[in-house]
Amino acid sequence: MAELILYMTLNRKFEQHSRNLIAKIKNVKGEPRYIALGLAIGVLISATPFFPFHTSIALVLAVLLKGSRIAAAVGVWVSNPVTLPFFYISTYKIGAYFLGVTSSTDISGKSFFELLGMGFEITRAMVLGGFVIGIPLSIAGYYIALRIITAFRNHRIRDCR
Repeated sequence: MAELILYMTLNRKFEQHSRNLIAKIKNVKGEPRYIALGLAIGVLISATPFFPFHTSIALVLAVLLKGSRIAAAVGVWVSNPVTLPFFYISTYKIGAYFLGVTSSTDISGKSFFELLGMGFEITRAMVLGGFVIGIPLSIAGYYIALRIITAFRNHRIRDCR
């Protein structure tokens, strides 16, 4: 019963968080492709283990790649206190698999700086796993955001006529 309540609570929080992200993205100024690129950058960076630096890295990349800085900052919130443990564990396992690392190291609940202290192999596995997970997520995020923003703006233009 407690698991069901926890699941329902997390599901409600995820739905609310998703609606808030979509609402913020819809209101960002600029061309849909510019906004979608910024969001994709933020989503990509959110899958990496650089948690304390997600926003800073995403903002720098958004400037360099000419994407929306606001959308990039919003996109990094895909990694949040609810999803962060899942990202950390899955990025490590996927990265370790690709690198051929066999380890029974428990990384759950560790901060980025604690992970750095655990050794280069763990950090390297998490960075690689982060990109393996982040690239498909960011591509999907780009096209989903592009469709939502375009549809929203087309709908808004039709309503103004």
